[in-house]
Amino acid sequence: MSTHPSEVQVRTGRTADLPALTDIYNHYVRETAITFDTAVFSPEERQPWLLSHPEDGPHRLLVARDGTSGELLGYATSSPFRAKPSYSTSVEVSVYLAPDAVGRGVGTLLYKHLFEALADEDVHRAYAGIAQPNVPSTRLHERFGFRHLGTYREVGRKFGRYWDVAWYEKALP
Repeated sequence: MSTHPSEVQVRTGRTADLPALTDIYNHYVRETAITFDTAVFSPEERQPWLLSHPEDGPHRLLVARDGTSGELLGYATSSPFRAKPSYSTSVEVSVYLAPDAVGRGVGTLLYKHLFEALADEDVHRAYAGIAQPNVPSTRLHERFGFRHLGTYREVGRKFGRYWDVAWYEKALP
C-alpha cells in the first residue's frame, strides 16, 4: 500500500464507497471506544448517514484513497452539531482511518481538505468530541487549532467500563 500523503487522493464520498466506509467504522465499533456505537452496521444501515453529507455542504464527507491501489484509507466528516436551528452554523467534525493508514498523515490530509471546503460555508465553529485517552486524535485536533473546552467524565460505557470525552472547539473563518 502507498503510504506517502502526496499519493493519496481526497474527494467527496460516494455511494460506491459505502461498503469500505462501513468496514472502517465497524472496526472502531468492535475494537475501540473511539465511537460509542456498540453494534456494527451493514452498508444499507449506513446509507442515511452517507446521504446526510451532500457534496454542497456544510455537512460533508470526504474520503482518502490510495492513488495506486484505490484502497479507501479513511474519511472525514462535518456533521450537524445539534438539531435545533440556532446551531446550524456549528458542525461536529471527525476522522476515521483504516487501521493500516493510522500514523501516515492521512488524517491530516483529510482535515486540511475538510477545513478548506468549510471555509466557503456559513459555519462559525467546529467541535470535536474525543474519547479519552486518544493522544493521536488530540494532537491532530490541536495541530488544526482546536482548543480544549472541557471533559465530560465517565459519560459513555463500553466494554464494561466508563469513558471520558474531551471536547474541543475551533473557530472557522
